[in-house]
Order: sequence, then structure tokens, then C-alpha cells
Amino acid sequence: MQQPTQSLLKIGLVSISDRASQGVYQDQGIPELQAWLEQALCDPFEVETRLIPDEQSIIEQTLIELVDQQHCHLVLTTGGTGPAKRDVTPDATLAVADREMPGFGEQMRQVSLHFVPTAILSRQVGVIRKQALILNLPGQPKAIKETLEGVKDQDGNVVVKGIFSAVPYCLQLIDGIYIDTVPEVIESFRPKAARRENKESL
Repeated sequence: MQQPTQSLLKIGLVSISDRASQGVYQDQGIPELQAWLEQALCDPFEVETRLIPDEQSIIEQTLIELVDQQHCHLVLTTGGTGPAKRDVTPDATLAVADREMPGFGEQMRQVSLHFVPTAILSRQVGVIRKQALILNLPGQPKAIKETLEGVKDQDGNVVVKGIFSAVPYCLQLIDGIYIDTVPEVIESFRPKAARRENKESL
């Protein structure tokens, strides 16, 4: 029996930067995220993008809008996760969360520690709000890619797994949407019982 077609994956991309939002320099976070997702995801998806300043109230309103009104399944933020006074992205994310997913923040710091000792200063968090997973990513394009993909050796073998390997199964658990990734970019993991071997029949 053919199963009904699932809804299209919808992803919110939020770049948080005072200077980029004011046009002082061009935002690099959203283009980097979108390019990476196009390489990594097997399934079609649509995006909602927002470029906003480091204001907690604006970040909160943006996250709420993307989840509650735009019905995004996944929201990725970039920037504003350090200890400086204007770095309030994690605070805003936690303020709108229903549940925290601490493993994402822990793994992001594990990945980054392989490159810079200052990774311990990062306050990145992962949370669930309603049907959506919200993840805080670094502000630098290189760090975004490393966090999502993980640490690889010279032969391309994964030394420390990137956080995106757990995202497809997480989305499946919280909202029932099934997506998969290109293994050469990032190999997603889910238990055998949760896999759809005949995904094309959806």
C-alpha cells in the first residue's frame, strides 16, 4: 500500500549580526548554509532566510515566526554565540524553547576543539520548539561546515562526527518527516527499525 506523500522539508536560516544586518559587510552565513544543505540533502527542501541584528527580542520573534507561522521543521542560526555582551543568540533560543537538546551543543564544542582552544567559549545550544529543531551554529563559514560535517582525517575518514548526522532522525522523532543525506558529505544515522528502505514509494 502506497503511503501518503509527506510534507516538503522547510528550513529556516537565520544570520545574526549587527554589522551584516546594517549592510556594513555582506552576510556569509546564509549563503554558506544554503550551499552546504544543497550538497548534503538527498531530499528537496525550501528555505526561509532572515538577516537580523544581535537583539534578543528580535531573535526570539524571528524564531517564533519561523516555527509557529512558517512551520519550519529545522531552524539553523549563525552568529552571536560567544561570551560578548551582544552575543545573545543562545539566550533567545532557550527563551523560546519547549525542550533543550544539550547533546548538540556538546558535540559542536567537541568538533570545534579540534581546531581552536577557544571553542570552550561557545554557548551554542540545540532546542525543540513545537515541531521544530533549532540549532545555533558558529558565525564563520569554515566553522559552520566543520560543525555540520565533523572532523575528517587526510583520507576523508570521520574522526569526530558532525552534528548533522543526528538531525534527520531527530526530525523524524519530533515531527515524523523523513529525510536523508548524501553519505559522501555527511552520513546520517538512524536505528534499523526507523529506516525506510523503500523511501521512493512515498
